[in-house]
Amino acid sequence: MEIEFPGYDWKKYNNDNVDERSAEERAIDDWLPITASRKARWWFSTLHIITAVVGAGVLSLPYAMSELGWGAGAAALVISWMITLYTLLIMVHMHEMVPGERFDRYHELGQRAFGDKLGLWIVLPQQLVCLVGVNIVYMITGGQSLKKFHDLVCKDCKHIKLTYFIMIVSSAHFVLSQLSSFNSISGVSLAAAVMSISYSTVAWGASLGKGVQPNVHYGLRSKTTAGAVFDFFSALGTVAFANSCHNVVMEIQASLPSTPDRPSEKPMWKGAIVAYVIVALCYFPVALIGYWTYGVTVDENILITLQRPKWLVAMANMFVAVHLIGGYQLYAMPIYDMTEIVLVKKLKFKQTWYLRFVTRNTYVALTMFIAITFPFFGSLVGFFGGFAYAPNSFILPCIMWLAIYQPRRFSLSWLVNWVCILVGVLLMVVAPIGGLRQIIFQARTYQFYN
Repeated sequence: MEIEFPGYDWKKYNNDNVDERSAEERAIDDWLPITASRKARWWFSTLHIITAVVGAGVLSLPYAMSELGWGAGAAALVISWMITLYTLLIMVHMHEMVPGERFDRYHELGQRAFGDKLGLWIVLPQQLVCLVGVNIVYMITGGQSLKKFHDLVCKDCKHIKLTYFIMIVSSAHFVLSQLSSFNSISGVSLAAAVMSISYSTVAWGASLGKGVQPNVHYGLRSKTTAGAVFDFFSALGTVAFANSCHNVVMEIQASLPSTPDRPSEKPMWKGAIVAYVIVALCYFPVALIGYWTYGVTVDENILITLQRPKWLVAMANMFVAVHLIGGYQLYAMPIYDMTEIVLVKKLKFKQTWYLRFVTRNTYVALTMFIAITFPFFGSLVGFFGGFAYAPNSFILPCIMWLAIYQPRRFSLSWLVNWVCILVGVLLMVVAPIGGLRQIIFQARTYQFYN
C-alpha cells in the first residue's frame, strides 16, 4: 500500500532528479559529521549499535535485579529488549519512508511527523538530555573502572582520587573528539565493541565460576516498603537505560549508502538484528548470573563486587575503560553535528579545523567537569534511564509511526505501538523518582572532588 503525504512535492525529491542543492550547501553537508560520508558497510552499523547499547548499563543490571527480584527483573529485561528492538526497527524503516529523501537525524524524523517547529521542540531537547547524560555517565564509569584497575594491580600505591582518573579518561576524549564523522570512528567502535563483549563475558563468567555465595539472599534489597518501591522505580530506569541506542540510530544509518534498488534499510536491518542478538548474549547472562551469585549483596557495578581472580577483574575493568572511551565518541558525534550546524549554517562560521577543535574540546571539558562534580553512577543511570531514554526509545518512535502511517484503529500495528507508548509513559513517570531519591541520599554524605 502506497502512503500519501499531503502537500509533499514528490518530483522534487525523486532519485532521478538532479541534486538541487547549491555548491555551498553541498560543501557544508560534506563537512558535517553525520552527512560527511555514506560509505559504511552493514557490519559498521552492528559495531556502532553494540558500542552504543552494551555500555555502562550492562554492569548495573545485576544490581537492578536485586531491586526487582527474580520475577519482575527477568520480565523487565525481556520486555525492554523486545520493545526497544521493535522501536529501533521501525525507526530504521522510517529513515527513507519518503522516496528520494533521507531523515539523517532524529529531529528530522520528528519534524516529518509533527511539523518543523513542533517536531524540533519535541525531539531535540529529549535527544540532547540523553546524549549529554550518557556522555557524563560514561565519563564517570570510565574513571571508576580505571581506578579499580589501578587499585587491583597496585595495592601498595598511594591513594589517587576518582577525580584524577576521570581526568585521565577525558584526556583520550580530547584527542578522539577530532575524528570527523561516524565512518572515521569505525575503528574506535570495533575496539569498543570487542571490549564490551569481553568484559560482559568476564562479568558473568567470573560470577559463574564463583558459584552461589554463602548466605546469599534473593529478596528485595531494601528493608522498608517505601525503600523497596523507590528501588523498584529506579531499577526500571536502569533497565530502560541499558537497552537504548535510539538517539543515534538515524545518524548511524545516515552513514550507509543508499540507492533506489538497495535502500539503506536493508543493511541497517541486518546490522541491527545481529547487534541485538549479541546484546542479548551479553545482557541476560550478566544480569541473571550476577544476581544468582551475589543476590542483594551485589554492587551497583558488578565488576566492583568481583574481587578474584585479581588479574581477570583488573583486565575486565580496563576493557570497560577502553569501551566507554569509544562509546562516548559515538554518543558525542550527534552533539558535534548539532553544534556545527548552528555555527556554520545559522551563524555563518567557516568550516575550519580550528572551529571543530574549539567547540568539541569545550564540550569534552564541560562533561568532564560535571562528571567530576556529580559521580553518582547508579543513581544517574536510573534517573536518565527514566527521564530521557524511555521517551526516546519507547514513546516517540511509536507516536511518530502512528502520526505518519496512521494504521487502522485496533489493528495489530496500532495496538503494538500503543502498548509500547504506555510502557514508556510508565517508565518516564516512575523511574526518575527512584533515581532522584538515590541521588539525594548519596549527596548527603558525598564530599565534592574527593
